[in-house]
Amino acid sequence: MVCWRLSKLILRSIKMTKDVMISIRGIQFDNGQDGEKIESIQRGEYYHKNNTHYIMFEEIIEGMDDPVKSMIKFKKGEMHLNKKGPINVNMEFLENKKTLTDYRTPFGSIVIGIEATRVEFEEEEKRIVANVDYAMDVNYEHLADCKIKVDIRAKDGEAFSLRS
Repeated sequence: MVCWRLSKLILRSIKMTKDVMISIRGIQFDNGQDGEKIESIQRGEYYHKNNTHYIMFEEIIEGMDDPVKSMIKFKKGEMHLNKKGPINVNMEFLENKKTLTDYRTPFGSIVIGIEATRVEFEEEEKRIVANVDYAMDVNYEHLADCKIKVDIRAKDGEAFSLRS
């Protein structure tokens, strides 16, 4: 009981700002090879409501005229990634569950399967880091084992390093 109350006090003391910088780093392992790394950094907005964290931001995709409006929401054991615009998808990363989604682009749609084995996050005063490990299927065939790290920092907080 004391630990629960202490953790509630600690969580209440975390004060993330509305204006944030977001780093999304992904790595995809294909057939035991070295992983392919992708990272994007952008400005966004952060909200916390009903024990759920929300991050909203826009992504500029090369070759597309309009931005993709993205929202990531997460809480214990789950993360959701929604994209709207030229790319439309609702990806659900639910720990120890498999989910399917339709990934729609201007070039066509594919079915994506996601089986998350780890969905965790850590909170600090001006930083939240979410980590997700998952297997990805494309059109019902295993494509790769993947990791995503979402690093959210207060805009006036510590800057991101562009080094790996």
